Amino acid sequence: MTATTQADDMPAGACDCHIHIYDYTRFDLAPTALSKPPQALWSDYRREQQALGLTRAVVVQPTGYGFDNRCTLDALAQAQGNARGIVAIAPDIAESELVQMDAAGVRGVRFMMIANGGGVMRWDMLETVAAKIASLNWNINLQIDGRDFAQYETLLKSLPCRVVVDHNGKFLTPVKPDHPGMQSLLRLLDSGRCWVKLSAPYETSQTGAPSYDDVGALAKTFVNAYPERCLWASNWPHPGRNPQPSNRDLLDLLPSWAPSAEVRQRILVDNPSALYGF
Repeated sequence: MTATTQADDMPAGACDCHIHIYDYTRFDLAPTALSKPPQALWSDYRREQQALGLTRAVVVQPTGYGFDNRCTLDALAQAQGNARGIVAIAPDIAESELVQMDAAGVRGVRFMMIANGGGVMRWDMLETVAAKIASLNWNINLQIDGRDFAQYETLLKSLPCRVVVDHNGKFLTPVKPDHPGMQSLLRLLDSGRCWVKLSAPYETSQTGAPSYDDVGALAKTFVNAYPERCLWASNWPHPGRNPQPSNRDLLDLLPSWAPSAEVRQRILVDNPSALYGF
């Protein structure tokens, strides 16, 4: 990957670790949905994916579908083994259903805990769900305001499964690397059971495009300290953003955050392959 990333420069097996699929023709939104993002089919994403030179993806259950995972599972079937899924489940889900989801490519459960984020999972579900999925080697896919990590650090460290944190920690107000919430997240990464996605800097940056320097400083901190715990993701189709940011421009940020080709290989291929079981 050079200053402007070309598809031919991408390492084989490169993975986009956070996308959403919306298919309103076949799958209605849940009554709990707070908004209706534009339709975004797996076939639409495949065109974006191929243009970027990526070959794998992680499909994350949109909050708008609630506990109805059919759209996400359908995308996994269309991907024919080249995608993994993150779902939303009730704590009393049957083990047989979890086993079926695992066979379909599911590898984790989404906890969207941003206030007014539309998530259907609650903090009081976390320990029960974590215990249910631990034997499957799934992860908890967590999104909170990063400034709150210190409040939840002990709880997250106690879980019997791995934790994957969205969007550079999703600090709703960008912080400096010495912020208590950032230091807490770094300790979670140091535990060896936590990963962070270098993704969606536009959601929280106050300095803005093209380089998102304030969020980029956090991404660089993660890469420098824990390259083995970093993932990359586009957040396609960028729900709530109009116009949508360029996926190419977002991917082109990675060399500035991770100048080493060896480290980018880890972030794009090796880490997601091990974490999601490609």
